Amino acid sequence: MKKNKIALRNIAVLALLISSFIACDKDFADIDSDIINDDNATHFSTTSRDFDVIAYTKSLDPVQTNGLPINMLGIYKDNINGGFTTASFVTEVESSLIDPTFGENVVMDSVVLNIPYFSRPVELNDDGGTIYELDSVFGGGKIKLSLFESNYFLRDFDPSGEISDPQNYYANMSTGIDLIDSNQLEAVPLELLVDEDGNTDLDFDEFAPSPLQIELRDEEGELTNRLAPALRVKLDTTYWRTKIIDKEGEPELSNSNNFNDYFRGIYFKVEAVDGEGNMSLLNITAPASNITIFYTRDSDVEGADPINATYTLNFRDNRVNFISNDFTISDGNETTGDENLILKGGQGSVAEIKLFNGDDIDDDDTNENAFEAFKNEFVVTDAEGKFVSSKKLINEANLVFFVNQSIVDGDEPERLYMYDANNGTPLADYFLDNANTSFPTFSRINHLGRLQRVDDDPTQDGVKYKIKITEHINNLLLRDSTNVALGLAVSGNINLENSNLLFDVLNGTDIEEGTPVSSIITPRSTVLFGNNTSNEEKKLYLEIFFTEPNN
Repeated sequence: MKKNKIALRNIAVLALLISSFIACDKDFADIDSDIINDDNATHFSTTSRDFDVIAYTKSLDPVQTNGLPINMLGIYKDNINGGFTTASFVTEVESSLIDPTFGENVVMDSVVLNIPYFSRPVELNDDGGTIYELDSVFGGGKIKLSLFESNYFLRDFDPSGEISDPQNYYANMSTGIDLIDSNQLEAVPLELLVDEDGNTDLDFDEFAPSPLQIELRDEEGELTNRLAPALRVKLDTTYWRTKIIDKEGEPELSNSNNFNDYFRGIYFKVEAVDGEGNMSLLNITAPASNITIFYTRDSDVEGADPINATYTLNFRDNRVNFISNDFTISDGNETTGDENLILKGGQGSVAEIKLFNGDDIDDDDTNENAFEAFKNEFVVTDAEGKFVSSKKLINEANLVFFVNQSIVDGDEPERLYMYDANNGTPLADYFLDNANTSFPTFSRINHLGRLQRVDDDPTQDGVKYKIKITEHINNLLLRDSTNVALGLAVSGNINLENSNLLFDVLNGTDIEEGTPVSSIITPRSTVLFGNNTSNEEKKLYLEIFFTEPNN
C-alpha cells in the first residue's frame, strides 16, 4: 500500500512538472521582469526596442463643470499660452433645518461665510498657533471678489431628455442648449465686510488668499478657537435677517423644494485688478464649508438670559464653475502628429496618442498593418489574430514625455494622467498601482510617474514624465484588447479618476467626447515634445523592454 502511495505521488509530481513546462512555454509573458534578466538568464536575453507613436494636441470645446469635487476661483496668468484663465462659480445652498423656528426676540450677531483652502501645517509659532502653507493657490497677484444672490435656477434634471437625465452645465455658462443670463447670476449684491477675526488685511477689491491661521475671539478679546486658512468673510446681517429669519413659518422655508426655488444660490464672481491675478482651489465639500447665522433669542425659561443660537446654510452639490480663457489653443495634426503637445487644465486641451498608427486587427489577410506586425513579433496568433502563445516577454513598456523648457517657464504640473480615450476609463496599470489617499502627489507614481526635475531638485526645471503602460501593452498582446487611442492631460489630483468617468465635452455633435475631472480642476499648462519634433533626443516614442529565448 505504501509503495502504491509513493508511486502515485511520483506520478503527480511528474505531471505537475510537465504542466509547469507547458505553462511556461505558453504564458511566459506573465513572468515578472526581475525573475528573468541578463544576470540570471541562461536561455533568455533581454533587450529593448522603440516604437513610433502619433501624438497631437486636441483643443477642448466647453467642458462640463457641474458636479466637480473641487471648485476653482480666481484669475490665473498662463505664461505658456500667453493670456489669462478666469474662473467664477455659482452654487446652491440648502437649509440645515426644515421649517425652522428661530425663537422670540431674535437679535442678529453676525453672518459668516467659511470655505477652507487646501493647506498643510508646517510648524508652530511662539504663541502656540500653527503656521500653514497653501498648496492649491496659483499666482501672487490680486483680484476683485464679489458675491451675489443668484436668481438663476440650477436644474437637477434635463427637461429635454429622459426624466432621470441629469442637467449638465458647461464652462461657457450654458446648458448645452441655452446660455445662462449674467443678469440673473448677479441679481442681488451681497455686502462683504472685513472680518476682524484674524483677517484684518482683507480687501475684496484687491483680494488674495491668506495662509494665516484664523483666530476666533470672544467679546473680551479672549482667544476661543483657531481655524485652518479659509475664505472666511462676514456678510451684512440686515440682508440675512430679511432673507431668512423673517421668513419663519412662511412657505419658503417649509421644505427643500420651496427653499431651493426661493433662494436659488450664491454667485462668486472675480474680476482682474492687475496684470497678475491669483486662483485658488476651494474645498467646498468640506464639513466646515457653509454660511452660519449667529444670533441670540429669548430663553424658553422665563427670566433666563438670552440664548446663543446658530442657523446654517450648507453648499449643495449642485454647483457650476464658469471658466474662460482670453487665448485659443489650436488643434494638432491627427495624421502626422505634432512637434509640441500643449496640455492645459480647466477649459483647455489634452493630447491624443495613437500606438501603432492607431491600427487594430483587420480582415485583410494580405498585408500586415503596424499593430498586426507588432503582435506577430511578440506572440503567436491564430487566423483571427487571437493570442495562442508568446514569443517574447514584455518586461516594461513606457511612454516618455520630455518637457520643452524653451517654451515652459518652470511652473509645470507635477502630475499627468493617461487614460483610455475611447472608453473614458483609466488604463489597467492605474488599478494595479498603489494609491496614496493622504498625499495625491505621491499616488500611483509607478504608472503615472511624477515630473522628473534637474538633479531631482524640487526647485529646478522639469525634464520629463515617464508613463508606464506595461499592463496595457500586455493586454493588447495576451488578452486581445482593442488598440484604443490614449488621452493625456494635466492632473490636479490623480486619485479623483478612480471613481469618475470622463466629464462631458460640448462639441456640438452627436459624437460623445469627454475629459478627465482631475484636469478640469487645475488651471496649469505644460508643453511636451511630440513625435514630430526634429530633436531626436526629446522625441516621443514607446519604449519596450522585453526578454526572448536564445534559440
